[in-house]
Amino acid sequence: QVRLVESGGGLVQAGGSLRLSCAASGSIFSINTMGWYRQAPGKQRELVATIPRGGSINYADSVKGRFTISKEYVKNTVYLQMNSLKPEDTAVYYCYAQSLGSQGYWGQGTQVTVSS
Repeated sequence: QVRLVESGGGLVQAGGSLRLSCAASGSIFSINTMGWYRQAPGKQRELVATIPRGGSINYADSVKGRFTISKEYVKNTVYLQMNSLKPEDTAVYYCYAQSLGSQGYWGQGTQVTVSS
């Protein structure tokens, strides 16, 4: 089992920045990929960015050039630095981890609200 705990959401004006953190615990040795997804009201959950172990980082087109995903292996924590935020970035952001056996784990979510 893997437990994911997010932090760092909040309310920010358009053009501002936020940094989300996701701390993993439990069977962290089994984690292959970590990432962030988001879900806006009335919309499906969508991928924001993923960072696999030893692979290429992947970003949604809508956040390329504005968001940066990174991982601090010593702390088993993944970050999402969000710059130049737009109102359309408003959503609940979920941390995600996938094990080597392709089992997926989700955090509880953190709200990000961008005001215009």
